[in-house]
Amino acid sequence: MYHTIVIGAGQAGLAISYYLSRYNKGFLVLDKGSTIGESWINRYDSLILFTPRLYSSLPGMKMDGKPHGFPSKEEVSHYLKRYAQKYQLPIKFKTEVEQVNKDDGGIFTVKTNNGIFQSKNIVVATGPFHKKFIPSISKEIDSSVTQLHSSEYRNIHQLQEGNVLVVGGGNSGAQIAVELSNSKETHLAISKDISYLPLVFMGKSIFWWFDKFGILNATSHSFLGKLIQRKGDPIFGHELKKAVRKNLVRVRPRVIWANEKQVMFEDISTLDIQNIIWSTGFKPHYSWIQVENTLNEKGEILHERGVSPVKGLYFLGLPWQHKRGSALLQGVGADAEFLMTFLND
Repeated sequence: MYHTIVIGAGQAGLAISYYLSRYNKGFLVLDKGSTIGESWINRYDSLILFTPRLYSSLPGMKMDGKPHGFPSKEEVSHYLKRYAQKYQLPIKFKTEVEQVNKDDGGIFTVKTNNGIFQSKNIVVATGPFHKKFIPSISKEIDSSVTQLHSSEYRNIHQLQEGNVLVVGGGNSGAQIAVELSNSKETHLAISKDISYLPLVFMGKSIFWWFDKFGILNATSHSFLGKLIQRKGDPIFGHELKKAVRKNLVRVRPRVIWANEKQVMFEDISTLDIQNIIWSTGFKPHYSWIQVENTLNEKGEILHERGVSPVKGLYFLGLPWQHKRGSALLQGVGADAEFLMTFLND
């Protein structure tokens, strides 16, 4: 019997584990991966964070390097490994949670592929990236066209000869499109106008300025927080802007139709494609939590700042759980510290 079981050994799981270890709670972290930082290493080769090292540290250990510089995925993975080693966190790898139940006595049972565990508390720290989302029109595309989700893309060598269409206007889609535009005819389909912000302004990271002007501390329920959520993130950096200006990346409107080797956009223009990368995000998946009052009718988590209506059940690392950075290295530590006010009872 454990005091707390943490599900997920990513940045959220490590952050709450730091506090659990400080308060000497008997806890265990379960993770389906084989090592710390695995999810970072498995992302595309050229991935660079747009949040600087200054705002990419977990509680108790700063990330090495220039504070206003931007870490690579390898840096982040290495940092997380060192973090887990420094605090000697009890992590059980290759252990995928299949079901969570709660009995009448208030004890949680966690069924996994590697045994059954029991605990008084559960922290679900699986992050926002669960099931990749690919629009259903992808099924209409001929098998001769190479299709990848952005989570499967590593580098250009996975693609065949010919052009590439990147679908999705987030920062990952922008980075991938810019990279591919150096050697391929590249198109980027987006559903809204692109807005840009510099990564660095007057020698300091844009996030330093966000911090100074209170933007980083805007809560999810505040007027500013709601405005930011409604508008969504801008594209950080001007690499895409420069590539578009040089016609290296051709911006297209939303994809509305596909058939065999051709797609149609919202402006009724069409494009014959050889490669397509779906940078269309992820959908949450929590059906494995078989505990009443955990989810609403849409399958969304019921919580207030990570605290579930179910006693002993908590969530960490959700987008906008409390602030913009709640799902990022930048903000997950503060949310973990908040949850400890409940877990320390």
